Amino acid sequence: MHKNKTLLALGLGAGLMLSGQTQAFWFGSSGYTQTKYPIVLAHGMLGFDSILGVDYWYGIPTALRRDGAKVYVTEVSQLNTSEARGEELLEQVEEIIAISGKSRVNLIGHSHGGPTIRYVAAVRPDLVASVTSVGSPHKGSAAADFIRQVPPGSAGETLLAGIVNGLGGLINFLSGSSSASPQDALGALESLNSEGAARFNAKYPQGVPTSSCGEGAYSVGGVRYYSWSGTSPLTHLLDPSDLMLGASALTFNGEANDGLVGRCSSHLGKVIRDDYLMNHLDEVNQTFGLTSWFETDPVTVYRQHANRLKNDGL
Repeated sequence: MHKNKTLLALGLGAGLMLSGQTQAFWFGSSGYTQTKYPIVLAHGMLGFDSILGVDYWYGIPTALRRDGAKVYVTEVSQLNTSEARGEELLEQVEEIIAISGKSRVNLIGHSHGGPTIRYVAAVRPDLVASVTSVGSPHKGSAAADFIRQVPPGSAGETLLAGIVNGLGGLINFLSGSSSASPQDALGALESLNSEGAARFNAKYPQGVPTSSCGEGAYSVGGVRYYSWSGTSPLTHLLDPSDLMLGASALTFNGEANDGLVGRCSSHLGKVIRDDYLMNHLDEVNQTFGLTSWFETDPVTVYRQHANRLKNDGL
């Protein structure tokens, strides 16, 4: 579906890596982020790889590559079920493995990207070294449950789905995708609410905690599982997205959350930390790096995790 665009992105990535190698020759590279297997980034709902020169993973791929990591940024349907997005991602993972020459990859998924990468690891564990979810609703989102109160099959649901699907299509177009992705807002909603997440977890339980707020298995089928998240919807006075996330945080009825995902729902495998002073967009260094002055820079958190993967032999 995104084959032409993916191949182009992979080619550009190879060029960037060569450029990074040239810089390393002249200036030296610490190797701090140099993992054994490539790092593959998977965006969340209404996400993208890059729009008009602005990266979804703002400043993160460059920072990881600077000290040795091979990083590939993917794009799947902005709105669809976890399984459908996972199938799209799997196709790209297979291409990355063919081009990189490595047998496996380290998957990192933000938001809906978390269940998306879990699907890939569940159906093709032989291709995946690790799964890391960042602010992902593994047991559903209260915000999605709130929206699901719109009566199924109603005119309100049809109107809302049409608007959101249109937004997804626009993002897909602006990101320069070579082919239009199917947009299924209702499918995404069913994947992200509590009932849909429970059905998904029953089919793909790898790494999911069995307790309400504990950790999951650290390793399943040769795949390592990690997660981290934030619990501060409001973090920067100049970031306009904080207003939206502050409003959506009200649907959680006092539960600690990042504006869209509850603290306990974000747990998967080894929980690195679940209370960063970050909201849902801070977790990918958005908007434009306007994150809390009183918390570790999100880019640094990704660098630290790449080093963690390196030290774990991944």
